[in-house]
Amino acid sequence: MRLLITVASKPKPKQQIIALLRRYRRVTAQSCRDIGVSTFAAVGLPIRAKLVHISIVAGKRFGYVFEMLSRRFRGAMAIRVQKRIVFEFCTFVGLVSLHCGPSVAGDWPQILGPMRTGAATDEKIPRTWSEAGRPVVWERPVGSGLAGVAVRGQRAILFHRDQDQEVVEAIDVGSGKTEWKTKYPAKYVPSYINDNGPRCVPLIHGDHVYVYGALGDLRCLQFADGARLWERAAFEDYNSKRSFRGEPPEGYFGIGTSPIVVGENIVVNVGGDENQAGVVAFDRSTGKTAWKATSERASYSAPMLTTLNDVRHLVFATRLHVLSLNPENGQERFRFPFGNPGPNVTGANPVILDDHLFITASYGFGAVFARMAADNVHIEWSSDEILSSQYTTCIAHDGKLYGIHGRQDQGFPALRCIDPTTKKVLWSEENFGYATLIKADGLLLAMKTDGELVLSELDPTKYVEVARERIIGGTARALPALSNGKFYVRNERVLKCIDLNAN
Repeated sequence: MRLLITVASKPKPKQQIIALLRRYRRVTAQSCRDIGVSTFAAVGLPIRAKLVHISIVAGKRFGYVFEMLSRRFRGAMAIRVQKRIVFEFCTFVGLVSLHCGPSVAGDWPQILGPMRTGAATDEKIPRTWSEAGRPVVWERPVGSGLAGVAVRGQRAILFHRDQDQEVVEAIDVGSGKTEWKTKYPAKYVPSYINDNGPRCVPLIHGDHVYVYGALGDLRCLQFADGARLWERAAFEDYNSKRSFRGEPPEGYFGIGTSPIVVGENIVVNVGGDENQAGVVAFDRSTGKTAWKATSERASYSAPMLTTLNDVRHLVFATRLHVLSLNPENGQERFRFPFGNPGPNVTGANPVILDDHLFITASYGFGAVFARMAADNVHIEWSSDEILSSQYTTCIAHDGKLYGIHGRQDQGFPALRCIDPTTKKVLWSEENFGYATLIKADGLLLAMKTDGELVLSELDPTKYVEVARERIIGGTARALPALSNGKFYVRNERVLKCIDLNAN
């Protein structure tokens, strides 16, 4: 679902819209900024209206989580969105239209999709697949790396390494052809894995693309043409360069925690273990440091933003703790231990369920389910037997969690559905194999590392398989993406675009 608010130009539209949204139960405006002016006379709104970017979390009252298209709307694009009016109402703000009807399928602009939850919006996937298999729209060779693609509109952004260069590449989603390519020197030398490429999914926001390299270089480019805007050597600037109990300064597998945009900043778990630079916020327009906080080393997990009772939390699973920071200044709200020193990682993102968070890993320390408050947290349970996933972020659906229990490099992982509130495993499909997960059209898409794509129903009572097909060879560890019916998956050698909508 998409949410777009248009408001006739009035003083302080941001404050007025936030006040309006707070009249609805469990709805909070997380960020808001003016992004342009368009005329909507073509759809019966004969006014000059200011478009305001709103990122909204909608709770049980609405049943869905909404996010407005994170791009600069102009002219025809704005009018197309306006045509999806479901209802209109007037308030003290002026003429306001709230659009939350279905749209053509959504973008995949960052790690795990629009809301960083693995949920794809407005996709339609056939339940029956032909024996001929899913059509391959295109495939192309790629360099080293474990970063999945980000997609907006008709352009996908690929981040990979070609010999001694990290390459940011814009690809036409219809043909697979390169539209532009920007290269940077690559210096990362792996210690524990035979791959020297970047790990982090690119982040598309507004007119910009942000990439975070395998040795901690944060870079900003123009989305339109790949022009370089700024770069920061975050690891070089803030890391002590000292090993930690045998772990290299850049981690066992290079640097791999994807950034998040919050307001005017882009925030990263840099891992600066000195000078309170564990987490650093950079001005997303200039790259200048906005604030820094904690001495937490970096993990492979990506942060999540949530709001509870008008208090915003930027939640990180760092190397050895889960913590919440005030996104405005980095002030710590709460923390609890998670992880152990030694050859292990935390790779899954925190999952937010109303006022609870769920975090999972493997290596013997398992999962934690905790209740959050404004400035503290209460752990309700901790277990290594319920849903312990090596690096896959669980999918939340109707209060239940679907995830992989086990490790890619050991044994035979299971696909499970659990109820975190009761600490019960509702079902377990044993020997399923390791996979990363996406939710779309009422289905769970499991992209197994052995190259097989498995579709099953999001059913908490039993495992119901819908379809399966081997769509790529090699090992598919990079996170897949789903946008406009196209499924993007890569292995060590190729990136494939698969048409999931074909009958």
